Amino acid sequence: MATLDRRAFLRTTGMAGLALGLAACGDSGTTGSGGGDGGGFGSIKLQLSWKKNVEFAGEYFADTNGYFKQAGFTQVELLSGGGSGTSVESGLATGRCWAGLSAPTITAPAVLQGAPLKIVGATFQKNPFAVISLSKNPIEKAEDLVGKRIGVQDSNELVWNALLKANGIDAAKVTRVPFQSDPSMLTSGQLDGYVGFVTSGPVNLRMKGHDPAYLLLADAGLPLVAETFTVMQETIDNERDKLKAFLTAEIKGWKDAIKDPAKSAELAATVYGKDQNLDVKEQTEEAKMQNELVVTDDSKANGLFTMTPELIEQNISSLSKAGLNIKAEQLFDLSILNEIYQADPSLKLS
Repeated sequence: MATLDRRAFLRTTGMAGLALGLAACGDSGTTGSGGGDGGGFGSIKLQLSWKKNVEFAGEYFADTNGYFKQAGFTQVELLSGGGSGTSVESGLATGRCWAGLSAPTITAPAVLQGAPLKIVGATFQKNPFAVISLSKNPIEKAEDLVGKRIGVQDSNELVWNALLKANGIDAAKVTRVPFQSDPSMLTSGQLDGYVGFVTSGPVNLRMKGHDPAYLLLADAGLPLVAETFTVMQETIDNERDKLKAFLTAEIKGWKDAIKDPAKSAELAATVYGKDQNLDVKEQTEEAKMQNELVVTDDSKANGLFTMTPELIEQNISSLSKAGLNIKAEQLFDLSILNEIYQADPSLKLS
């Protein structure tokens, strides 16, 4: 599934996201939260980080189950991202989108260039990026990369080099092979591993009869969050109640998605992403995999989307290894989520 890998590479290459600046904001597809009875927050646009697949199951549930409407929104329009569309950061800066799902490796460069943006929560506590291999020749720890042939797209050079730096590995000791998202290079023996999404790569390999192994970059010295809720600073300053209402609806939607991977897949394949030719069985397995990135001991204890101070510092350290030197307070503001859970602890996972 080349599109998923390209999505991943775009995410982790900050300048690639920014380069999309003047293009259209993406198709809207199902607008969601329809009906004219809604509350005082009116209509907003949420830009997704990629095309509509199961990765955004929580958003689909929040829409389908009426949580956005209950929170006071007449409409929450889900805009597809990726492809030739505008990056979330550019969409926010120009007012095309009110909020967006992005990643620190894309938002940090924008902030460093002066964009008044903040990350206010993280759906994925661990980035889905992994080195994917086969169990008959597994790459289970960073040291296993030495002497191996690893497929890496050129557009993912930033993260690849950061992974090597984080583990003190000389790039000359790993054979980097040009890669265009073709897993057959792994199964035919041309590669020992490749960089891809853990939510899709292993699932696709299993469905084709192979036994995959994988090493999450987050477990190999490069912890980063993903699917981060990103907004303008002025939204935090001037629309705090609106942002709280939105995130509360999102929390409810993701709680439903976690409980029902099969329904998540059904919504993705037959409703919101019905034009993407998605396979329900595959999407179900991907939903199960991504739940492991969303639900951690910390998110169980503190609430979905939250980040502990330790996780924030780990992300700042990972960004520095990628050449992005930024302070935590420049990039993150978790105070809104903290206030939400303090006011209603029942929103936490039970």
